[in-house]
Amino acid sequence: MLPVAKAHAYGNDFLFVPAEQAEGLKLDELSRRLCNRHSGVGGDGVIYYTIAPDGTAQMKLINTDGSPSELSGNGLRCLAALVLHRRQQARLAPISEVRVDTDAGWKPLSLVSRHEGRYTFRAAMGQPQRLEAENIEAAGEVLKVTTLAIGNPQCVVLMAELPDPLRFHRLGPALSTHRRFPAGTNVEFAVLEAPDRIRILIWERGVGPTHASGTGACAAAISAIAHGGAVRDVQVIAPGGTQRVEWRDDGVFLTGWAEVLFDGHWIPSPTA
Repeated sequence: MLPVAKAHAYGNDFLFVPAEQAEGLKLDELSRRLCNRHSGVGGDGVIYYTIAPDGTAQMKLINTDGSPSELSGNGLRCLAALVLHRRQQARLAPISEVRVDTDAGWKPLSLVSRHEGRYTFRAAMGQPQRLEAENIEAAGEVLKVTTLAIGNPQCVVLMAELPDPLRFHRLGPALSTHRRFPAGTNVEFAVLEAPDRIRILIWERGVGPTHASGTGACAAAISAIAHGGAVRDVQVIAPGGTQRVEWRDDGVFLTGWAEVLFDGHWIPSPTA
């Protein structure tokens, strides 16, 4: 049996496996099996983690398709929720900040509130890197996009209206795997509905459509602020709900909630 916990933020769900329990295993294969929504546990990715006695943590994220990812804003927040959940179970002293070592560097999260098992954090995501406006031809269209990195690669398409399902499923994978992005990219289609309100659809690298994305929300906000006239404190609305993004002189800050769904064991089928 393999210890597995599950948490989600706005429907963007992750599985959590202690890193020491996965030593010597093929993480790509294990992650694909765990994330399968019919024969596994089901999730948008697996986070292999450690938690130190002081509440700091370390994470490595593997996507549904077995590919690695540098960072997930929602996965980061889900891990912070798991840290506080575990501390409460162990009756340890409460803490109000969780620091997580990721492949994109250390990310501190401050606890804003807790209500009925739902933890709201404000996470310091750092400054965007390689922010550019460019034109990309994909799926027979020439699109004006914003490309950047906010811990992981992002491509944002600012639009007058969100694409219909057929166009979304055509453009999403075409951009995510475009030759412009040798390592792939996350894609957001974004509409600026008001100076402080953005609505998005997400095609996540290595996953596909997701209900929400923390780094995607940050990327959409950065794009709308830099190139669309948005203010520097915005609400970003995804199918799963609304997150707050602030772009300040000292970096980008993401506020939203996460909750732990279960904490147990997976009994893998030898024929799965």
